[in-house]
Amino acid sequence: MLFQSDMGKHSPAELRQTFWSHRDPVETEVRDFADDIFRLATERMPEIDALIQQHAQHWRMERMPAVDRNLLRAAVAELLGFPQTPHAVVINEALEIARKFSAPESVQFVNGVLDSIARGLAKPASRE
Repeated sequence: MLFQSDMGKHSPAELRQTFWSHRDPVETEVRDFADDIFRLATERMPEIDALIQQHAQHWRMERMPAVDRNLLRAAVAELLGFPQTPHAVVINEALEIARKFSAPESVQFVNGVLDSIARGLAKPASRE
């Protein structure tokens, strides 16, 4: 859904409806989780994009392949919105998707960016 949103610029509601109408039935739990990730990524996109940009050395968001950009957005949304999920699990899931849908060199890129973001999120906030 994030990829379609990025490419087609449709509203989130339109996109969700179209996305699910063209899929075989999906378990409610899976669909709800996917909708939650999409919602989080859409609502918090400025924050998510800033994190990605900060950790993707020498890469601007608009220059990243669309698949990689949106895979990173989904994974960061999960890291931020589902803190109970171990970071290693989120990263591994993203890498599996990258292996299937991205260029071979993208796997290392996605891994590096997500690992850096996860380490930053794991640091305790400084008290001032």
